Amino acid sequence: MMTLRLSQERGYADHGWLKSFHSFSFSGYHDPRHMGFGNLRVINEDRIAPGTGFGAHGHRDMEIISYVMQGALSHKDSMGNEQTIVPGEVQRMSAGSGVVHSEHNHAQGETTHFLQIWVLPAREGIEPGYEQKAFPEAEKRGRLRLVASPDGAEGSVTLNADARLFAGLFDGAEAAEMVLPAGRKTYVHLVSGELTVNGQRLTGGDAALLDNESRLHLAQGKHAEVLVFDLQA
Repeated sequence: MMTLRLSQERGYADHGWLKSFHSFSFSGYHDPRHMGFGNLRVINEDRIAPGTGFGAHGHRDMEIISYVMQGALSHKDSMGNEQTIVPGEVQRMSAGSGVVHSEHNHAQGETTHFLQIWVLPAREGIEPGYEQKAFPEAEKRGRLRLVASPDGAEGSVTLNADARLFAGLFDGAEAAEMVLPAGRKTYVHLVSGELTVNGQRLTGGDAALLDNESRLHLAQGKHAEVLVFDLQA
């Protein structure tokens, strides 16, 4: 079974300095039909205005992934990490027993556009952790590149969660096929462009939710950037 979650159906919040689309219920947006999918809990598409950002705030027991599409995201946390995330990189922060962090766009004149993703952890109360890696465009061109996994396979960042995340870039005749494991859920989020997912045409911000499907076929991309989640049911 495949269902679509169209971009324009998402929740939306405009805080002036922050404009955010919510794929699932978050903060002031609540929809009991969209509370998560498998162990995927949050996908927020955020745009942070120049010179602004999220002040210091805390998290617990959540795997948090940041995926930047435009600009740069400055990160500082109570573990002593102080990093900048740019397009092509994936950041994973395990909040575990508790962490405080802040995120800012220090650039003048450029908006930071990124995805904030939360996945429910396999175990609670672990020691907080941080990891950040770059994945070159060539490794994602016309294929799905594993960028996050429970065991850090293929050089991916390591998640304390029963989930895997793939990133791909598709244009023209480029296509990819994936056999989907039985008893799992698959969430396809089209970051930008256009792409056909199992015969359905998606545009930027759209998502396809697959449950008990045996395969995933991606084709007919038009400047498409896509994320595919393999999730605990």
